[in-house]
Amino acid sequence: MKTYEVITHVREEMVDITALVSQTVTESGLNSGLAFCFVPHTTAGITINENADPDVTRDILYKLQKEIPRHDAYSHTEGNSDAHLKASLMGFSLAVLFEDKKLVLVRWQAIYFCEFDGPRRRHLIIRTVSGD
Repeated sequence: MKTYEVITHVREEMVDITALVSQTVTESGLNSGLAFCFVPHTTAGITINENADPDVTRDILYKLQKEIPRHDAYSHTEGNSDAHLKASLMGFSLAVLFEDKKLVLVRWQAIYFCEFDGPRRRHLIIRTVSGD
C-alpha cells in the first residue's frame, strides 16, 4: 500500500492522477490485478473520465457547481456542505484493472482526484492486488 500527497491549487479542480496510479502498478512488480484507489477525505473524491478534451472536466465542475451551489440553505456550519455533497456523488474509491503491468483504460480515459474544498494538501492511498 502506498500513500501519496496530492496538492490542489483552487477550491474545485480535477487533478489527473493516472500517471501516479500507473507508476504504483509498475512498482508493485505484479503483472495483472487491481489497483484500489482510496481518497480518505470527506470533501474530495475520485472518478474516471475523459482526458482528451479539458472542457470535459470543466463541464463536470460547472454542472456540479450549478446543481450544488456553494451557498444554499445548508445546516452544516463549516461552509463546505456543497463539497461534502459533490465528493459523495463522485465517490471515495475505485478499482482499476491492470494487465501486463498497464492500466486497463481506453484511449481517452484518465483517473481524476476531485477536489471540492481546496486548495489543500490531500492524500491518496493506492493498493495493488494480484489477479494471477
